[in-house]
Amino acid sequence: MTKFSDLNLNPKVLKAIDEAGYETPTPIQAGAIPPALEGRDVLGIAQTGTGKTASFTLPMITALARGRARARMPRSLVLAPTRELAAQVAENFDQYAKYVKLSKALLIGGVSFKEQDALIDKGVDVLIATPGRLLDHFERGKLILSDVKVMVVDEADRMLDMGFIPDIERIFGLTPFTRQTLFFSATMAPEIERITNTFLSNPARVEVARQATASETIEQGVVMIKPSRRDREGTEKRKVLRALIDGEGDKLTNAIIFCNRKTDVDIVAKSLKKYGYDAAPIHGDLDQSQRTRTLDGFRGGDLRILVASDVAARGLDVPSVSHVINFDVPGHAEDYVHRIGRTGRAGRDGKAFTLCVPRDEKNLDDVERLIQKEIPRVPNPLKSDAPEAEEKPAKAKDAPAEAAAPAEAAASEDKPTRSRRSRGGKGRNRGGSRDEGGGSNVVGMGDHLPSFIALSFEERQDEAS
Repeated sequence: MTKFSDLNLNPKVLKAIDEAGYETPTPIQAGAIPPALEGRDVLGIAQTGTGKTASFTLPMITALARGRARARMPRSLVLAPTRELAAQVAENFDQYAKYVKLSKALLIGGVSFKEQDALIDKGVDVLIATPGRLLDHFERGKLILSDVKVMVVDEADRMLDMGFIPDIERIFGLTPFTRQTLFFSATMAPEIERITNTFLSNPARVEVARQATASETIEQGVVMIKPSRRDREGTEKRKVLRALIDGEGDKLTNAIIFCNRKTDVDIVAKSLKKYGYDAAPIHGDLDQSQRTRTLDGFRGGDLRILVASDVAARGLDVPSVSHVINFDVPGHAEDYVHRIGRTGRAGRDGKAFTLCVPRDEKNLDDVERLIQKEIPRVPNPLKSDAPEAEEKPAKAKDAPAEAAAPAEAAASEDKPTRSRRSRGGKGRNRGGSRDEGGGSNVVGMGDHLPSFIALSFEERQDEAS
C-alpha cells in the first residue's frame, strides 16, 4: 500500500502530514500527486470528500519550497467557487506548509480590499481566490499574473453551475501559456470537457470513482410528502423535518439541512429555533463574518444544525457530520451527490434523508438516474396523523348512490331558499302576491325559471309598485 513517504514530497511537508495524523493517501491523492510533482497537467475526477484539496496543495507546496515570489507577482494560483471553500484551501495550505517559509493571500469577497492589497504588495507565493474578487484586484492594477507557475481550478463543475466559466477562461488568458494546470472536478459536463481540452496540455487523467457516485458508507432515504393543500406545503414539510430529527434522537449528533432557495434557508432556520432546536442559517447573502462564525461554531461542535444553501455543499471539510437532510430535492442531480457527500466522510457512516413533494418527483427521478439506483423510500414519520384526513374522501367515494341522491336534492332545494333569504323575504308571483313555494311562473319561460331571471322581474315589479 502506498504511503505519503513514497510520494517524493518535501521532508518538511511529510513532517506536517505526519503531525496531522495522516499516513496513507486516498486514491485521488495517490493518483494525482506523482504526475503533479513531475510538472504535468492533471485532470482529477473524484467524488466529493475524497481528499482532492491535499491532492494539489501537497505537490504545490513542494514545488514552491524552491524560490521566492516577487511583489504583486504570485507564483501559484488556486481558484475556488465559494468563499468558504477558498478559506478551507487556505487552512489546508497553512497546515501543510507550516515548516516551509511560504506566504499566501486569500482573496474573497466580504473582506476589505485594503488588507488584501497590503498582502499582495509584499509579494506572496500563492494566491487563493474566488474568480470575481481576483479579477477585481487585477482590474484595479493591484495584481500581475505573468509569473504564475502553477494554476489550480478546484470544483470546476460548481464553477460552471455558478456561471464562472467566462471568468475562468479570462483568468487562464492572464497566466503564462507555460504554466502547470491542476484541474479538479466531481463531474465532467460537456462544457468542462471543452475547457480542459482548450487549456490543459496532455493531462494525466486521474479518475478514482464513477462520475457522480455517492459514498457507499451513506445510508440514503427519501420521504414522500403529499401536502393537504398547496399553501400548506412549507409548513407540513417543516413538521416532517422536525419529526425526522426527533426520530433520529442521539444518533443525530449534528446535521446539515439543504434548501434550494436562500429565503427557505432563513425560514427553516427560524422555524427550527422557534421549536427549540439549535440551528443557524448560512447562505450567500449573509455577511462574511457571520458566515465564518456560523461555520466555526458548527465545526467546533457548538452548533448542532446548519441550514444551508448550496454555497456549503461543495468541498467544506467537516469530518464528523452524522446527517444530511435535503429539505428540497436539488434542481441539478449532481448537487445531490455533493450535498450528501458532507456526511460519511473518511470512511465514517452517515445518513442522508430527502423530503420530496409531488412537484419534485421529476428531479428525484433525475437523481436516481444519475446515481444509477433507486433511493429507498422512508415512511413518513407523521403517518399516524394521516388516516383521519384520508378517511374522509374514502367515505365520500364509497358512499352508495342512494345516499348521495337525497343530499343532492337537499342542495338543490337550498339554493332558492338562500336567494329568498338574501332578499330578506319570500318570492313573489307575477301578480305580486306571496308565493310560499318560492317559484315564479312567467309566460313563455316554462315551469323551471332560473332564479336570476326571477330576481330581475321581481325587482322591476317592486320598483313599479
